[in-house]
Amino acid sequence: MHCHTAEHSSCSHVSANDLIRQIYRRGLQGAVITDHHYVWPEEELEALKIGAEVPDYFLVFSGQEVSTSDMGDLLVYGVKEVISKGTSATYIREKYPHAAMVLAHPYRHGKTPGHDTLLNPLLDGVEIFSSNHSVAENARGLRDWHRYRFTAIAGTDTHGSTYAGVYPTLFDHPLETIADLAEELKRGRCRPFFKEIPKAGTNVRVDEITIGTKGDDETRERIIIREFDAEEKWQSAQRAFHIMEEIAHHGFDRGTYRVPRPIEHDKENMTVIEQGLRGNSLFEKLIRSSMEDAKLFVQLAAQWLARLHNQRLKITPPAEFLEKEQERLVRYVERFEKIQHAHARRARETMEAVRKAEITLYEKHPEQLVQGHGDYHLKNIYVGQDNLNKRETLYIAAIDFSSSLCLPPAFDVGTFLAQFRNQLLDYPEILREIPENIFLDEYISSAKEINKDFQSEVELFRARADLSIASFLIKVGLGESENLWRVLVEAETAMAQFEAARQLENR
Repeated sequence: MHCHTAEHSSCSHVSANDLIRQIYRRGLQGAVITDHHYVWPEEELEALKIGAEVPDYFLVFSGQEVSTSDMGDLLVYGVKEVISKGTSATYIREKYPHAAMVLAHPYRHGKTPGHDTLLNPLLDGVEIFSSNHSVAENARGLRDWHRYRFTAIAGTDTHGSTYAGVYPTLFDHPLETIADLAEELKRGRCRPFFKEIPKAGTNVRVDEITIGTKGDDETRERIIIREFDAEEKWQSAQRAFHIMEEIAHHGFDRGTYRVPRPIEHDKENMTVIEQGLRGNSLFEKLIRSSMEDAKLFVQLAAQWLARLHNQRLKITPPAEFLEKEQERLVRYVERFEKIQHAHARRARETMEAVRKAEITLYEKHPEQLVQGHGDYHLKNIYVGQDNLNKRETLYIAAIDFSSSLCLPPAFDVGTFLAQFRNQLLDYPEILREIPENIFLDEYISSAKEINKDFQSEVELFRARADLSIASFLIKVGLGESENLWRVLVEAETAMAQFEAARQLENR
């Protein structure tokens, strides 16, 4: 819907032939050339289709991009003569009532068009997705479209061949002429081509969005938009966003080891936007992959964690660790006591032992704490591939930093090991073929600093994670399940191993 050719736009570096070929290769059904103040004659468009060797059904139309005196850049469809630069949108509307006028790339350079602009009666639509927008600006366009419900299109604003056709527009009915296109646009029977999956949570709406068409290198933008309606949830999201920003700045923004790229946080609308990941959770990958690949993915997860701990970051105050732990450990046990669970006493004894050990080990040694993930488990780890045809583009990423604190490194390791066993309990062949030492050995070999008491501390935090799992089972109504009994026993076993190791160390 928006592309420029080297023949008639000085800003473009792609010939019309190459432009049309690339758009056709992307699987689209047509293109509108919108050179600046130029309209391609019908005979030239026919010759272009022949020269580009595209089939007869592939549509090639010509509109024009017009720099107006009162509304900036407009895409004008359905006018056969060239409109002069500086013509007003009012004049264009009066002279060409059957033409369709679309506001071009209105969000670029950080612009924020208001309600009056987006709903101006002179306009027939607004270009909300464009390669001339940043990811955040495209997301802002989407949000405004949902809010104000105007007619929207996508337009790649192509000036080169590599990204031609990335942001197409979907029409509800078949088109034959540029007049058809203008009429459908004026009637609002079109929309940007993208996929949106809305999800609802407590006090939050989450939209997973994939914009545009799929190319050989999978260049589509994926974004996650979270909108909050509770201040407490918003504050937590802001905090997690800041932590991800800092971690990304320390080598996790690209390559093999990543976090989702933080894009924007909007305090006024209590909204955060971050990069969406192409891939699947580590849990999904393990149950669907070959055992050889599964082992590799577990090793990559260990490397990712060691890489984070190796940075020795302290983004949040170290004192928060014991403060938060007090709150969380008490909450875990309160769930047992609230329903008068038969094993409430055992849960409290385990909790008190964990809390006492944490205070003894770390109250006077905050230097041992580093920024950790806080909830490092299979469903918070993603395995993806930038290019499905190139194995070397494999990457691993962690998501959800809402529980991130300055932690003992063993905290994340113990959490992973406890959750690994719990989440894969129904897949005994995976637990048999991938024993926990696969993860533990890889972590230790990748870590730059290992505390001499590290492995005993892993048992402490395994017990703590098991207690958390047991509490969760009660929360979801599984307090009488056999699984809860198993988890409690494993927590007690881990604490016994921790305490035995500590006695040996103190002799």
